[in-house]
Order: sequence, then structure tokens, then C-alpha cells
Amino acid sequence: MLDRIKIALAQLNPLVGDVKGNIRLIKDAHEEAAGLGADLVVCPELIVSGYPPEDLILRPAYAEACRQAALSLANATKDGPALVVGTPWPSDSGDPRPYNAVVLLADGAVTAVRYKSCLPDYGVFDEPRTFRPGPMPEPAAFGGVTLGLMACEDMWQPAVAQHLAKRGADLLIVPHGSPFRQTVHAERALHAEARARETGLPLIFVNQVGGQDELVFDGGSFVMTKAGAACRAPLFVRAITMTEWREGAGGSLTCQAVQKVAWEEEEPLVWRALVTGTRDYVRKSGFQSVILGLSGGIDSAVVAAIATDALGAENVRCVMLPSRYTSPESLEDAAACADALGVAYDTIPIEPGVEAFSGMLADAFAGREADVTEENLQSRIRGTTLMALSNKLGALLLTTGNKSEMAVGYATLYGDMNGAYNPIKDVYKTRVFDLARFRNETRPKDCAGPEGAVIPERIITKPPSAELAQDQRDEDSLPPYAVLDDILHGLVEEEISVEQIVARGHDAETVLRIQHLLYLSEYKRRQAPPGPKVTSKNFGRDRRYPIVNRWRVVSQFEI
Repeated sequence: MLDRIKIALAQLNPLVGDVKGNIRLIKDAHEEAAGLGADLVVCPELIVSGYPPEDLILRPAYAEACRQAALSLANATKDGPALVVGTPWPSDSGDPRPYNAVVLLADGAVTAVRYKSCLPDYGVFDEPRTFRPGPMPEPAAFGGVTLGLMACEDMWQPAVAQHLAKRGADLLIVPHGSPFRQTVHAERALHAEARARETGLPLIFVNQVGGQDELVFDGGSFVMTKAGAACRAPLFVRAITMTEWREGAGGSLTCQAVQKVAWEEEEPLVWRALVTGTRDYVRKSGFQSVILGLSGGIDSAVVAAIATDALGAENVRCVMLPSRYTSPESLEDAAACADALGVAYDTIPIEPGVEAFSGMLADAFAGREADVTEENLQSRIRGTTLMALSNKLGALLLTTGNKSEMAVGYATLYGDMNGAYNPIKDVYKTRVFDLARFRNETRPKDCAGPEGAVIPERIITKPPSAELAQDQRDEDSLPPYAVLDDILHGLVEEEISVEQIVARGHDAETVLRIQHLLYLSEYKRRQAPPGPKVTSKNFGRDRRYPIVNRWRVVSQFEI
């Protein structure tokens, strides 16, 4: 082998479908790494097409365009570092599904093409639908080193790494498209360390960064050895991380890491994931600014803070839409929050709209008592007003419902659910409070909002209320959020029975009622906007339940 080999880990932020743009990202990273003396540049999984391409990849013209674009990169390696890129690779078998390929480009030519063997079909993944599984990959030679090229899920199962080790690989290289969730760093390290230990080989993990629809990719590329992580790249940002490799005792490769970045835990990571997902959804959708309703409550305040951190205060507009039930405190708190964030702020009372609709519906509603219909009417007037402002101003509308509310249907279709994106869709109510306190104490890295407290303390401490009726409180119709969220976590993330949840100390009748509301509200969730996934099981890609569903019996308890 060479006396030493410098390998650059290029964690990049692609856009699905933007093949030309993604090629530019790769070329820019290649040029930057060349300036740092790299011999090889490793890019993420499916960097050419963007990840995940979903059914778009089944269009033959798209898959072929990706292959041709990947081939065009060979010219860049004539006088510069070699490249490892991920791309779709059409099959000649007649199967409309392409392979998920890892391609080695060196000395102006394609020197190896290896196919992903293990295709995940759990959680957010559904790759057997869109990709053809490949055979076990064989090692590839480069610069006197034998590389074991494998893609993403191939690392999470032992067979591929063991096969490559038996065939003489010196180094495992694994381009990834691994989405963020709260437990993902420990899970990645566990599997990478297991492969390094089982094979005795060091492993390079290169992940993409940025938001794509509901998924957020945190980067976090690393090098893993039998002794643990030897290198860590930054989180949530594009980065070119250099590593240097030399031949050690017995001919094995050893990594001389240039950097080992410290990674944050819990709240900073979740906040940065929400900010990253929001920023990229807005920007990649072609918008520059957002608008949202600011009610004086905790949810909209946290969304306003996320939006400001993502886009800058100059690109965020908040609107207070008071009714006769809006308290003076809510008016004060909303204005104070907007002022602390430095965002544009408008007040548009909805009472004229309520009176107009009430008069229009008076004859049809004659003889019927006021009920939730009148409450929902207020929410829908607000939703229509915000949509009108979004259309007129060209600003993307953010909605503000948390995961607890979405779980039990405590939201109004065509009202407070109006919007194109929901930054806290996958955040339980109790976590919303935690995030508010965290953001008041710390402004995380790469956030554009102001330092210091941005959410007034009274917003955090006052009892939550939709303020759609006199003296209304959320806990009038729902259990306390600490109770509700624990029940929901059991039903959604853990998928455990009512009996098991009751055994944790919850009231059986309450658990059954929450389970019923969870199933009953599926039709609402199907019409809800997307939002960034941060938990192990979000509503959307992770959890696919039928809308019409009569299943209610999961234990000795029955509804």
C-alpha cells in the first residue's frame, strides 16, 4: 500500500431529484478535499439521486440519469482524489427496480460497482419496494488497500462485513442515509463496533446531513475500530472530515484522526433536528419565509422559536388571531414572545368572521345547543385567515400541533391543522415544555435566533388551553399531559397492551379511552402536514394504521 492514505469523509446535504445540483455538491466536496491532500473522498448513500427517492426511483429515465451522472464524475478523478459515491444503478434483468449501488471512481474510470445486499423494510424504510437486492459485494482494490464497500443496512447486519473480511478486505467503507432519532447515535455505534470487533477491521461510516420531507439526517460521520470511535465529524452541518491511514502491526490499517468532535445529547440534538428539518423543508420547497399563528400558548411559541432559529427573524411572521375567549394574558404573552424573537407580528381579531358565520348558519342551527361545532368554527376561521395571508405574502404556513394532540385528535381539520409543515408534529407535549426551557437557557449551534430567553416564563407555567370557550383548559377533556404522554408512549412507541400500561399504574378506563381516541383520530393524521421525525415511531412513515379500524380489544380490558 501507499506509505499513507488520506481519506475524506464528505457528509453532504442532497436534494431528491436534483441530480445536477447533487453532482455539484460532490464536485465541490471533491475539490475541497483535494486541497486538503485527500487520496479518496467518501460520499453518502444515494448522494447522486438524493435519499430517500421513494417511488421516484422506479422511473427508468430517472434511475438512468443518476447512473450517467455518476459515470460523469470519473473525469474529476483523473488528476485528483478517487471518489466513492452512492447512486441508483439500473438492472439489466428486466426488473424495474434499480440497485442501490456504491461506486468507486479512480484514475478517470469506474473501478468498482457494488450493490446493497440488505434492504430494510422496517420503520421508515421500504427499500424492497424500490430497489433490487444485490449479491454479496466483493472487495475492491485501491492504492494498495483492499476496500470493503457496503451500503447502510449492510452494516447493521453481520453477514456482509464478515463476507468482505473473509475475502481480504482491509477497511470497511459504509455510505449511509441514516435518519436522526433520539436513540440513533448509540444504535449506530453499537452496530459499527460489533462489525469492527467481529471482523477485526476498521470501519468508515459516512452519513448525509439535512432534512428531506419528514426525515432529518444529522451527519455524525465517524471511524470505528475495535477500540471504539477514532474520529467523529460534526452533527447537522455539511463537513469534510480528513482521516489519515497508515499500515500498522501485522499489516493492519490504523487511523490517525484529524478531529474527534464532541457530540451533544438529548435536548440540543432534538432542537437542532427540528431546526434542520424546518429550514430544509422551507428552503428546498422554494420558500424564503414562513407565517404562523401565535396564540400565547406553549406550542406556537416553540414553533416560532424553531422557525426563527431555522430561518432568521427577518423571515418569520407571527399573527395573533384573538376571539372573545382570548385572555388578556395570552395577548400579552404572544406579543412578548414575538418581541423577544424579533419577528414581525400582527393582530387580526376573528370576531367579525365569527359573527358572519354565526349569522349565516343561524337558520340551519336553529333549535340546537351550542357545542364543539362553534369551537371548531373559530379554529377554522383562524386557519382560513392564515392561509389567505400565506397566499398573499408568499410565505409558507407552519402549523403548531404537538404529537400528544395529534395522537388523540385534539386538533381541528381545516383549522389549526392548516399548514404545509409542522415542526413539532413528533414532539410530545411534555417534551415541548422541556424544549422551551432548554431554548431559554441555550441557543444551540447554527441557530439564527437571538441569545437568551425567547419564550416568556408565563407561557411555560400557565395551564394549557385552546381558548375556544370560557375558562377552557386542556385538562378539562384530557388527562394531565404527563399521564397522557406516558400512555401514548406505551401505545405508539412501545406497542404494548392496555393491560401492560395499566400495570404501570394508570387507570384502566383512562387508558381505554385514550386508545379509542388514538384509533379514532387516524383520519385526521392522514390529512395532517408532515413534520420532522425525532422519536422512534412518528405518525406517518413509521406508523401505518388503517383509517377505518374497529380493533379495540388487546387484553382483558374491553371498550
